[in-house]
Amino acid sequence: MATSGDGSTGSTPAKKNIVTMLSIDGGGVRGIIPATIIAFLESKLQELDGEEARLADYFDVIAGTSTGGLLALMLAAPNKDRRPLFAAKDITQFYLDHSPKIFPQKLNCMRGIISQLIKKIRILVGPKYDGEYRHSIIRQLLGQSKLHDTLTNVIIPTFDIRILQPTIFSNFTLKFQPQKDALLSDIGIATSAAPTYFPAHYFETKDDKGSTREFNLVDGGVVANNPTLAAVSQATREIVTGNDQFFPIKPTDYHKLLVISIGTGSSKIEEKYTAQEVSKWGILRWLTRKGSSPILDIFNFGSGDMVDIHLANLFQALQSEESYLRIQDDKLTSSTISIDDSSMENMQKLVQIGNDLLNKPVSRVNIETGLYEEVPGAGTNGDMLISFAKKLSAERKQRGGTVPI
Repeated sequence: MATSGDGSTGSTPAKKNIVTMLSIDGGGVRGIIPATIIAFLESKLQELDGEEARLADYFDVIAGTSTGGLLALMLAAPNKDRRPLFAAKDITQFYLDHSPKIFPQKLNCMRGIISQLIKKIRILVGPKYDGEYRHSIIRQLLGQSKLHDTLTNVIIPTFDIRILQPTIFSNFTLKFQPQKDALLSDIGIATSAAPTYFPAHYFETKDDKGSTREFNLVDGGVVANNPTLAAVSQATREIVTGNDQFFPIKPTDYHKLLVISIGTGSSKIEEKYTAQEVSKWGILRWLTRKGSSPILDIFNFGSGDMVDIHLANLFQALQSEESYLRIQDDKLTSSTISIDDSSMENMQKLVQIGNDLLNKPVSRVNIETGLYEEVPGAGTNGDMLISFAKKLSAERKQRGGTVPI
């Protein structure tokens, strides 16, 4: 199970050779892409260790922002039997079933025209969607479970608009910040509250001493759409401070970190905007343009790439390239880049993109062009995931076949 409030498990720590991390980007309905990829990874672990194997059994940390945060919580939240709430193979179907109600699409004929006009007007005075269905399904899904209940450590970024400060929900912080022991449903609603699309989320928590804390949160993607660096930095801090979960890993042992980072796609190949074009834009155009939000695209894609560039260079400098795998498609088109196109046609395209990514070569981002380039001799993403699955299985057996924490 995850760490207790004092940061320990209350038992003798299992011997560990590596620290394992899974990170999932934000991206709305494009969460279908990483959902497809993690289903493949879990299937390979099941081939090695049996049908009951779940990703939470293998990863010390599962990080996620926005839709990736919901994925992380679905993988790590407990059911009534203290097993993961979802098998990875069922998450894609969850998206297919519920996305059309979270992101309702235009209706036919005149009703559709009126609906679209109302949405455009609402952008000026409020969020595009009321978020009521999203709230209800997340509440129903995650129930009364709190952060300390997760089956492994999670790291979920949000942003507090009242204090203009990133707020990261992490099991590692509960020892010092017990008021962050929030309902998983509140964390999930908050991390996916994308500005202009959904309302901000307010809630309060109370610790065992009766002290309360209020949160005024929006989507974590405004600061960490790619949460991999947050995961690596928090785990490194735990190593440096002597958390016995990570004994005997040393902070310089980056080859003893195993990091899988999965993106939700970008559309760099389209070269969407020019300086000449945007120089004429006002507030409205920056907020909405051709079915997307340019200002959010800049925040999300820019910050995501900076994280990938930093970590790729760091692992390479420390001669640990094989310990870090980033899976991302930078060639999405305008029909698939939307975070809220929940038409069945588009969602099936996203499923196919996820499957196709498994057969594409392992790639790393070029710091000059921002495009992903093939790593010679590394094989496909699927090949690398199979290799990682073997390492994860071996590590779990090293620890006595127990869950990571």
